[in-house]
Amino acid sequence: MPSMIQPTTAPAHPAWSLSPAAWRAAVRRAGIAVVALFGAALLTLGFAAPASAHDVLEGTTPKNEQKVGVAPEKVTLTFSNNPIAIGSEVVVKDSSGANWADGGVDILDNVVTQKLKPGAPAGAYTVQWRVVSSDSHPIESTFSYVVTSGSAATAPGASTPQPLATASDAPQQQQSDGEPFPVMIVVFGVVAVILLVIVGVLARRKLTGGSEDS
Repeated sequence: MPSMIQPTTAPAHPAWSLSPAAWRAAVRRAGIAVVALFGAALLTLGFAAPASAHDVLEGTTPKNEQKVGVAPEKVTLTFSNNPIAIGSEVVVKDSSGANWADGGVDILDNVVTQKLKPGAPAGAYTVQWRVVSSDSHPIESTFSYVVTSGSAATAPGASTPQPLATASDAPQQQQSDGEPFPVMIVVFGVVAVILLVIVGVLARRKLTGGSEDS
């Protein structure tokens, strides 16, 4: 009897099996994707950086070290953005340390106004200011001016000089003056690592499958 020819079956290969050249191309594409992700992260942080910058003091009235003929009724500070009223304070002291600030600050848009008590004598004055920036971080500094003529040297009523509030007196969300942690870098980094792991696992499976077939 004629011998029966047994049909041959090709070894089963996974549907996703690719040639070595195709796998090298896939790895290259994955590398390009990782580089693109990091580039997008850097661009995102670059555009977001100006938005997270602290407000800047653009000018004051009186100006720093300015000489004025009579004691002003108020001092004003103009910022590059609108500060937050909570936690903001301005103290105006004469050479004896007496505080001539009258009440709390008034904030309208980007201008901070501090009224002063009447009857301030001639002499040098130091303005200590502390405001909460629009990015919720406290900023502070000082400037000075000189009154060339004024009332006789008297204390501003029964007022006792009050120190500026410390950082611990500010609201909880304003205690830290550090920059926001770059979360986007972490997110893009995690995505990049996941992509590399996936490509590595698939490539290893391909190499293992190819050695078994041979």
